[in-house]
Amino acid sequence: MTLLLVAAGAAAVGLMAGSHALAPAEVLSALGAREPTLARDIVLEVRLPRVSAALACGALLALAGVLLQVLLRNPLADPYVLGISGGAGLGVLIAMLSGLGQAVASVAGFGGAFGAALVVFGLGYRAGDWNLYRLLLTGVVLAAGCGALISLLLVLAPQGTVKGMLFWLMGDLSSAPGAGWAWAVALALGSLAVVRAGTLNVLSLGRLKAAALGVPVRAAETAIYFAAALATVSAVMLGGTIGFVGLIVPHLVRLLGVSDLRWLTPLAMLAGAGFLCLADTLARTAWAPLQLPVGVLTALLGVPVMLLLLARRPGSER
Repeated sequence: MTLLLVAAGAAAVGLMAGSHALAPAEVLSALGAREPTLARDIVLEVRLPRVSAALACGALLALAGVLLQVLLRNPLADPYVLGISGGAGLGVLIAMLSGLGQAVASVAGFGGAFGAALVVFGLGYRAGDWNLYRLLLTGVVLAAGCGALISLLLVLAPQGTVKGMLFWLMGDLSSAPGAGWAWAVALALGSLAVVRAGTLNVLSLGRLKAAALGVPVRAAETAIYFAAALATVSAVMLGGTIGFVGLIVPHLVRLLGVSDLRWLTPLAMLAGAGFLCLADTLARTAWAPLQLPVGVLTALLGVPVMLLLLARRPGSER
């Protein structure tokens, strides 16, 4: 309930805060207004779509983080560790450099992301079995290769397009497309994860224990991988490469004493949604009229939090 209130509060702050601050009563009036007014235009045309995109993107990143931490049985697993963001970034930047429209750039990014996911899957899943170390190493290598190609594109790009390319790479929700489809993906994958939470709980104990308890390990790991990949791709298409949300949010929820995936999954999604919404609100208001890429804020907030988590005594971790 607390995290639900946090997410709702973050959405409310996002609707009120901005270069033209609105009181709570003005926001409520704008949401129900039928006649065009300045407050209605600001809330419905500008802030509500961005707040909705931030909430959906944060929920997707947190969900991907939870799933990958179960798959890799590593609490430091991150949605971008599989090189998916690098593939998406490469596709989007090639489309931008070619002068293609936003729709084509989104398709190119989606293709690059899923292409990277298939490469990692193909090399990590051999002879009918997973090799999690090869999976992780392939993702790291692929991310490094995509990063090198992205740097080359930025060097070759005309000066006028570099800023837009950099904003996308650092995470930017200012031009996010409609978030309806992202909400559908988040709710579908989140519901499926909660329904199959028993399997996820057992699998998190280890492959041998899971197999001994009757869990179809290979099928379960394959499903988790593609669910996490789809959540990551959806988040990247919505807001670019926004780091640290999927890494630190599951940790913070676990610090509340939540380890059962039945509760960890929805609570992490709520926490991720609220966290990213607040970070995006801060990114567009702290230095107004200058707007910062939200990925910069999540990194600035996430790095010290992660360092504090790593500095905790081993005996204090759950």
